[in-house]
Amino acid sequence: MFKRILVATDGSALSKKAVTSAIALAATHDADLVALNVVPRYPKGYFDGAMSFSPEDIALIEKQWAEKAQAMLDTVKSRAEQSGVRIRTATANSDLVAESIVAAAKKHKSDLIVMASHGRKGIKRLLLGSETQHVLAQSMLPVLVLR
Repeated sequence: MFKRILVATDGSALSKKAVTSAIALAATHDADLVALNVVPRYPKGYFDGAMSFSPEDIALIEKQWAEKAQAMLDTVKSRAEQSGVRIRTATANSDLVAESIVAAAKKHKSDLIVMASHGRKGIKRLLLGSETQHVLAQSMLPVLVLR
């Protein structure tokens, strides 16, 4: 049924469950898997001079985040390969997480997006937002949401 599945992961315990489910689903359908991590850009200060870092410091921090993301994706790749699943990994450098997930799914010609949701409700959802909700609203592909 599915030929290519994209799983979005941030390394959290909840997204690790989504990865496990995506690997199992890919194995069941003999589908390719794309594991994606969206690496944020370093936030710029809202108050000029409050906390300023040099461009070199910011580049170093962003490099460390990218290396951490790649290490996490390498772990996902190893798990998928142990299950006999064909996998590729991808990172996106953006503060627009949902948009990056939808764009990556299109780029990799995915049939399904798998991701986790914290299931926040009420004021927490309003204050913290929901990247999963944004993906659901923007994606033309099916999205499997796991908790």
